[in-house]
Amino acid sequence: MGVKVHRRRRWPVLLLVAAGLAGGGYYYYRYVATASQAVPALQTAKVEIGDIETTVTAIANMQPKNYVDVGTQVSGQLRTIHPDIGAVVKKDDLLAVIDPTVYQTRVAGDRASLDNLRAQLAQAQAQLTLDRLRNERAQQLLANQSGSKDAADAAEATMRISEAKIDALKAQIAQTQATLDGDLANLGYTKIYAPMDGTVVSITAREGSTLNANQSAPIVLRIADLQTMTVTAQVAEGDIPRIKVGTPVYFSTLGLPDRRWQGEVRQIEPTPTIVNDVVLYNVLIDVPNDDLTLMTNMTAQVFFRLGEAKDVPLVPTQALRARRDGSQSVRVVTPRGVEERVVKTGLSNRTVTQVVEGLQPGETVVTGTSAASPRPAGPPRPSMPPRLG
Repeated sequence: MGVKVHRRRRWPVLLLVAAGLAGGGYYYYRYVATASQAVPALQTAKVEIGDIETTVTAIANMQPKNYVDVGTQVSGQLRTIHPDIGAVVKKDDLLAVIDPTVYQTRVAGDRASLDNLRAQLAQAQAQLTLDRLRNERAQQLLANQSGSKDAADAAEATMRISEAKIDALKAQIAQTQATLDGDLANLGYTKIYAPMDGTVVSITAREGSTLNANQSAPIVLRIADLQTMTVTAQVAEGDIPRIKVGTPVYFSTLGLPDRRWQGEVRQIEPTPTIVNDVVLYNVLIDVPNDDLTLMTNMTAQVFFRLGEAKDVPLVPTQALRARRDGSQSVRVVTPRGVEERVVKTGLSNRTVTQVVEGLQPGETVVTGTSAASPRPAGPPRPSMPPRLG
């Protein structure tokens, strides 16, 4: 009987231990195991007053707006080149000289031929005068029946031949004069003059070299007006519809990143260039260069200003959310919690967006979620009941 009583008394104790273990397991799962799970924290930003502009960016190359490749129209040895690279020249300044010997000889020959023909013309005119007198006498004798008709006809024919000879000599004189004029022009081309005011930016020929103008147009040097530069920007096909003639532009160079030049679009070339399967359109911008800081082939980063607004409410662009109806909304932090609000926006770029309606400066909007923060710890873990023997 004693043994049976002792076993019955152990059942309540075992039930108490089991209940304690179950409660501890629930506590561990509720407060300890889930304590490591993260609760997302909100990233926020305030609506601020500021300036915004929308731009399209492109890389550009620089060239003088006006330049001339000065070449030669005649062949020959290049005797001298007067200016050096960088020299400033005026229109009609002598730039280079080609050996004129061959052309001087041709001119002298043409003039001698012309003098010979003119002497022949004078002789023919004198002969014509004599032939006309003879013809008149022959015709009078024929009229008085003192001469024969054959003699009269022969005298008239001789006169006609003299007149034709004079016409032929005049034609030859005109032809020789034209040849002389051409050779005189070629002789003049042996001296190369500046066609415009500007700066010598390159010299491609060398003194002593022979230039052949019959097969190509040899270039001796280039003169450029550096007072006005043309910036050629290559714009991607996705951005080109937003750029028009007259669009304001600013740019900076690699050497002077803090200096900004202003200009506007002068021309958009309709034919693109394709670089690595990318379609690019050339956009031309003219800019004054009075201090000659901008130089040929400089690289520039160009910004096409598409829109601008000053002192307007701005929110981070990432705070905007697209709605199914095409509108936009933001999540606003209020004393009552986070609420969604429909807004009307204006200009926008990758960083900020202008708010036209729906928000006031100083309000706080949600821009995203940041790193997780742990849940607050639960109540202290109860101690396990002692194990009863």
